Amino acid sequence: MDADRVLVEAAQAGDVDAIDTLVRRYQVRMFNFARSLTGNDGDAEDLAQETFIRTFRGLGRFRGESSFKNWLYRIAVNLAHTHRGKRVRQAPVWERRLEADDVSEHHLTDRTEDLEASVIHCQALDRALSTLSEEMRAPLVLHDVQGLEYREIAEILDVPIGTIMSRIFRARQRLRPLLVDLLGPRDAISANESEGAEELVERHRRGIVT
Repeated sequence: MDADRVLVEAAQAGDVDAIDTLVRRYQVRMFNFARSLTGNDGDAEDLAQETFIRTFRGLGRFRGESSFKNWLYRIAVNLAHTHRGKRVRQAPVWERRLEADDVSEHHLTDRTEDLEASVIHCQALDRALSTLSEEMRAPLVLHDVQGLEYREIAEILDVPIGTIMSRIFRARQRLRPLLVDLLGPRDAISANESEGAEELVERHRRGIVT
């Protein structure tokens, strides 16, 4: 059963609070997904916003044949096609404001260094993902970053599960050497040689430096 069904039905009936709840439930996830597809905050914000606009404008046509979540992702994927080729705008990967009275000079230095490392790693991942074809990038991000199951991704992209699994495998194989080139072997590969590209994606998306 779709966990969002009650909210969706209320939203279809014009309940503004239900719409607001659905937006808040998925806004971070949609932004992160759009960020992985577009590579910058500006386009990601535009794509995520347009996804919600299209979703709620067309909510009356939603018949529950798929989950609301999958329907939302499908709209985002379709809109991503129209965003492809747009000029990439420069935007900060992460903004954080620190109050001088709240942290010591030493702590501030540590946090600044962590922030710089996080920015570098996220930018490296964005560059690596941008080299993947769209047919490989979307299923990889949906599975390894967004945590969707193969059957959900197959439904969203309207592609057989076997094809989805093959594309994710090929994307992981391609992503590993790209991250090695961009980050160097020390940061891109852990001491555990069995670590898969999905762990690399997760670590570098979160800005975790080992």
